[in-house]
Amino acid sequence: MKILVIGGGGREHAIAWRLALEGHKIFAWPGNPGIAQIAELAENVEADLTVVGPEAPLVDGIVDRYRARGLNIVGPTQQN
Repeated sequence: MKILVIGGGGREHAIAWRLALEGHKIFAWPGNPGIAQIAELAENVEADLTVVGPEAPLVDGIVDRYRARGLNIVGPTQQN
């Protein structure tokens, strides 16, 4: 499975490391490039799933935007 991990901190490193141990192909996007660009990256790498580490993208509505584009992502919506 191709998995995009958003974030560049220790939490995201641990998530990516563990997923890689399970045999998944990991893509990481550190920093804060903007939600629209991240969704395009997920589409470009054909990620099967996106995992969000930092809270800021979640607060900014990344899950809502991903789902509107038909992309799979783990995390709460802005309202939840």
